[in-house]
Amino acid sequence: MPASKILMITGDFTEGYETMVPFQTLLACGYTVDAVCPGKKAGESVATAIHDFEGDQTYSEKRGHNFALNATFDSVRAEDYDALVIPGGRAPEYLRLNADVIKSVRHFFDAGKPVAAICHGAQLLAAAGVLKGRTCSAYPACRPEVELAGGVYADIAITDAVSDGNLVTAPAWPAHPSWLRQFMVLLDAASMPETNAA
Repeated sequence: MPASKILMITGDFTEGYETMVPFQTLLACGYTVDAVCPGKKAGESVATAIHDFEGDQTYSEKRGHNFALNATFDSVRAEDYDALVIPGGRAPEYLRLNADVIKSVRHFFDAGKPVAAICHGAQLLAAAGVLKGRTCSAYPACRPEVELAGGVYADIAITDAVSDGNLVTAPAWPAHPSWLRQFMVLLDAASMPETNAA
């Protein structure tokens, strides 16, 4: 069973699929996932939004389910986790204003730990200053933020994901199979013990 302990940073009006699907999938695959939101405690919920692609010039937004947090933001330390997941939706827009969230995101990059961000999650990466020279996918409307942060925007299909070192990103929830598969490859590689040459 995988030993990786994963931190998920989310918030109100996070995208429902991009929060619940990775949370449940990673748990089902044997990983430990702690979902937190600044200002909220374990057992409390965040509201989710459902973003869909229905032929309009941008995504539509509908109220989703409530998502129950299973850990308390103020009680967790990024140093205690092996990887980070950042869902998209509306939450990254305000989470990037929280200095403690930014500090946590930077820890995972400074330590070279696996990070998976999807859709508007790139807003949080850009605000943390971790995209310089990195290839990053995101919802297309976030392209200017990726590029202004010094990143290389990956213009890929909505069902695709891209890896660059410890970072796996995707444009939106239709990419879940590719995004989660690439993230789990990084998780498995990070959890393998180093071998010394004889």
